[in-house]
Amino acid sequence: MAYDEDLANRIRELVAGESDVSEQRMFGGLAFLIGGNMSVAASGQGGLMVRVDPEATDALVAKPHVRPFEMRGREMQGWVRVDLEGLRTKRQLAPWVRRGVAYARSLPAKG
Repeated sequence: MAYDEDLANRIRELVAGESDVSEQRMFGGLAFLIGGNMSVAASGQGGLMVRVDPEATDALVAKPHVRPFEMRGREMQGWVRVDLEGLRTKRQLAPWVRRGVAYARSLPAKG
């Protein structure tokens, strides 16, 4: 399954004012990097991958339409997946993009 082009465009609009943004295809999706650190991605499996503070992962997956991000069958702390049902409007999508961007910005930039 290819990533959702509409979702990628909606993310692109939300990060347009950010500095040091780049896009990179990865994991079958399109990731948005801030200073070289992944912040969010239009996932190849559908929905949105969001990089978050690992300490916040458990609280976030309790929210509607949010589940742990799994890689090779293992849940990854610091990453969540938000299903499309929870991203239908800008009002739903924007806080997730802001959260991912803020966390990526908190990390040392990659050269």
